[in-house]
Amino acid sequence: MRDERSMKDGPLKKKSYEFAIQVVRLTQHLRDQRKEYTLSNQILKSGTAIGALIREAEFGRSKADFTSKMNIELKEANETAY
Repeated sequence: MRDERSMKDGPLKKKSYEFAIQVVRLTQHLRDQRKEYTLSNQILKSGTAIGALIREAEFGRSKADFTSKMNIELKEANETAY
């Protein structure tokens, strides 16, 4: 099952990783400028969760587990965008 869904070095994993790095840099910049707000912490959490959930989905126990984790990842991406 895992082989069918393997996202080894696929674009989704790469882009989510690069996005997480950008989110971390943004929150570091806000802290350095002393413009940190509660929302910056939430952006850090939801923005970095995307890649973690993609990785979790990759190793899901079943197709349903994979789909569920990818749906949660999509919710985190939408939350970050908001």
